[in-house]
Amino acid sequence: MSEITGLLSPTGWAPPRGYSNGVVAHGRIVVLAGQIGWNPSLAEFETDDFVLQVRQCLENIMVLLGEAGASSEHLVRLTWFITDRNRYIESTKRIGEVYRDVMGRHFPPMSVIVVSGLMEERALVEIEATAVIPE
Repeated sequence: MSEITGLLSPTGWAPPRGYSNGVVAHGRIVVLAGQIGWNPSLAEFETDDFVLQVRQCLENIMVLLGEAGASSEHLVRLTWFITDRNRYIESTKRIGEVYRDVMGRHFPPMSVIVVSGLMEERALVEIEATAVIPE
């Protein structure tokens, strides 16, 4: 059971697409460092495909959430850092499919920030996550 007690959707605002404007939640907070699209066991990239790196980031987030006793329904925030805006836009359909496959149909507030590069040279995307677990 999620501790998200309400979605913030002001009257007159267009509905968000693929995310929430905001949430109200209470419970134990889990804050995850940015996850990149590499195999965390090897600390190596297995692909340079943008969408497959997104999948790996999301899978890494799910493993960490599991370690904390949480699941995707407990997410209250995702912040994406991407290195190529056009590649992201061109891939939105595939990204949506991968997201739903890994995370289900829970769409917390999200931000996407374009950066000139990430600390790992081959990283194309990094995703930070915040979750709230019921007390």
